[in-house]
Amino acid sequence: MVGKSQIKFIKSLQQKKFRNEHQLFVVEGKKTVQELIDAGIETYNIYSTDLSFAENQKYPVIHIKAIDLKQISNLATPNGYLGVFKIPKAKKIAVEDWVLALDTINDPGNLGTIIRLCDWFGIKHIVCANNTVDCYNPKVLQATMGSIARVQLTYTDLVDFLKTTEIPIYGAFMDGTPVQKTNFSKKGILVMGNEANGISEAIAALITEKVSIHQFGENTAESLNVATATAILLHEIRR
Repeated sequence: MVGKSQIKFIKSLQQKKFRNEHQLFVVEGKKTVQELIDAGIETYNIYSTDLSFAENQKYPVIHIKAIDLKQISNLATPNGYLGVFKIPKAKKIAVEDWVLALDTINDPGNLGTIIRLCDWFGIKHIVCANNTVDCYNPKVLQATMGSIARVQLTYTDLVDFLKTTEIPIYGAFMDGTPVQKTNFSKKGILVMGNEANGISEAIAALITEKVSIHQFGENTAESLNVATATAILLHEIRR
């Protein structure tokens, strides 16, 4: 049985200030919990209604009743698995390969999808402007489908970071060079902008080359979703 104080503590981790205070985050779902365990992310507590799952882990798993799991879950219909993990310590930003930089992404679903895309395309590091949505937001984690275990995110002053880099900086713009005509360098930084406002002026001033995705249809769609645009550009970079 999970006590009231434990329930209150776990539910508090749905808020960013308590995640930062305790350096803990919560994920749900068998696949995501298992991937974080397998990736060596340090565990705090694992809960499951599945007795066989609890018996087959190298980490202690607390067998929990469905009624108790519902009290600590962020989901309307809990799926039987919940893990509390320690937030990994920040590492130095590696620029030996491509890096994705995010200029104030606000939507948790977009960030989660972008993290998953980076995992697919082998982008190991995402650098986020400080006011980008928290990567440990429950909705972000749900959208990553476990990819958060393999992609490192760093929150920093993006202008300062870009000023200190010596590799090419590409940015997604509506009026840039069409991506199919862009000769991407062996390594670089790809900057994606805010859903509503695009790349800010301060960051746009630091872009080495503007790139765009050609529109083939009639000019009825205003722009692409930022996660969709990221997928197309990362595919072209890796191609």
